[in-house]
Amino acid sequence: MGTGFSIDSPIKVAKYGIHSVISLVDDALIEQMRKFYCEKYEQPYAPITKYDEDFRAHRITAYLDLVHWIVEKEFETVKNSEFEPGSEITKYFEMLPEDSVLKAAYRHMLSSQDEKLKIALQKSLRESMTAGDINVNIMTKLDRDNYDAKGNLLPAESSDALSALRGYAQSKLKSAIVFSAGFNRRLYAYIEQFKDFYADATGDIKKKIILKVSDFRSTLIQGKFLAKKGLWVSEYRIESGLNCGGHLFATDGYLIGPIMEEFHSKRQHLVEELHKICNEALKLKNKIHFNQPHQVKITTQGGIGTFQENEFLMRRYHLDGTGWATPFLLCPEATNVDPVTLEKLVKATEKDVYVSYVSPLGIPFSNLRNSLSDLEKNMKVMRGRPGSACPKGYLVSNTEFTEKPICTASRQYQKLKLEHLSSQNLQEAEYKKCFDAIVAKACICHDLGESVLINNNVPSNVPRFTAVCPGPNIAYFSKIIILKEMVDHIYGRINLLNDTYRPHMFIKELRMYVDYLRKDVQKSLDSLNGQKTRYFTEFKDNLLEGIEYYRNLFPQMVEETVEFRIKMLNELEECKSNLLGICEEHSHAFNSSMTLTAAVAIV
Repeated sequence: MGTGFSIDSPIKVAKYGIHSVISLVDDALIEQMRKFYCEKYEQPYAPITKYDEDFRAHRITAYLDLVHWIVEKEFETVKNSEFEPGSEITKYFEMLPEDSVLKAAYRHMLSSQDEKLKIALQKSLRESMTAGDINVNIMTKLDRDNYDAKGNLLPAESSDALSALRGYAQSKLKSAIVFSAGFNRRLYAYIEQFKDFYADATGDIKKKIILKVSDFRSTLIQGKFLAKKGLWVSEYRIESGLNCGGHLFATDGYLIGPIMEEFHSKRQHLVEELHKICNEALKLKNKIHFNQPHQVKITTQGGIGTFQENEFLMRRYHLDGTGWATPFLLCPEATNVDPVTLEKLVKATEKDVYVSYVSPLGIPFSNLRNSLSDLEKNMKVMRGRPGSACPKGYLVSNTEFTEKPICTASRQYQKLKLEHLSSQNLQEAEYKKCFDAIVAKACICHDLGESVLINNNVPSNVPRFTAVCPGPNIAYFSKIIILKEMVDHIYGRINLLNDTYRPHMFIKELRMYVDYLRKDVQKSLDSLNGQKTRYFTEFKDNLLEGIEYYRNLFPQMVEETVEFRIKMLNELEECKSNLLGICEEHSHAFNSSMTLTAAVAIV
């Protein structure tokens, strides 16, 4: 969701028992928010500057401990409020799902006519309440090495990702850390240095590990690596490769439905294998080991938009939970979106959310068309001064022109790259294509944090231009939402969708993958080779297998109406036709014999 939108979400929603996640990318933003909340809650504040030793880790620890203190304080206020209409404690219980045991106990209290019993039941309800978790996230690919004041490379422990991990590990939190964007070997190896990631004698793990994954194979690889160090992964969070917000990590045509099916069928094997490996590692370390595996949750997120979809996923794949993100951008009670960007999100249509290449990481990025960040970036190009001043540098990675890495969105890099481009004597069309690709990069590590500062009137010496990275689901929600409404929508008590036709999340993702393949093939026509044709063929075959899987699955979706299921099947055939049309139009990009085999198998 970006750095700023949920940086203080736990302060907003944890008191109601709702879990949320804070990104640990931007320690400068984190320090600004620590100062803001210290002043708001009248707590002493001593700045942690970039000249202080291990400042990044210390900033993160200090902020997380402050958030922890605020959440405990706010949660106690909710617990001690009166059970009356409109009160905070009433809001807590009213938002619970209808099938919750606690919700049933709450209804029993409301219906009781015995005043003494009612008071006793209220006391029991208060004792049963829990605050939401203050979870954190590290995007594993953002692991910049750092240098001292003299330009000397600092030890690996000072890298961005390892410093962020250390900051979380040293905090008072009892929660979980989410690792996203793939395998970072040195980061994962570093975890074993912190005792809070290991289970105590009761089997309790103070700081749990959550892996955000896109397929079963990579899950097993990462799980084994951590298990060999005696570290237990408490949750595997399956995310759609394309039907989500933020950076998009497309699979090789593997769709979310078949991926969840594989997790469902191999779950027990995964747990047993990792438990055996983990126990052996713990014995070698002379640490406590356990006869039974710790709990493992399998959850999913990415593109869920209706109660019916959520119910089907939970029932069919026996999931332990689901995650919702994009619709919460329209909920100021939960996230921070500045007024201008909020209005743009309210009015956003399907065409306004697109797969962009603004990220300096070179990874596709779900972007809002005409965001303030994009408008300012384009204005700089028109003025003849493209690129950003790169005030934070979290995404530096390029050493094409410099010894130390710089960011491809920076003014320094784009100036050097455009000078090099001018020396190539390219044809006008080719030059424009290359030029546009260079200046497309935006300063997202800075701009994704701006909303929360704007909303809280945190002073700035420079103009602010917000970037935002919603998933496609934003097109189907068209009003500012209060928290209870959002929760009620998730649990099927109300419907917040607008009048725009919304395809099922499985169909939406499939269409995005077909479109992704089309663009990838077209982009590669001038540089086709055997490796690429094999890749395109495998991608296409995986999509065809996914289509066949959905053809058998859709009739089983009893949560949806018969009419909608028929429409889904028709849309599935349309996707298949479009896919085979790409294969026919660009047959030289695919292995013809494999194409024929796959097509015959599906017909």
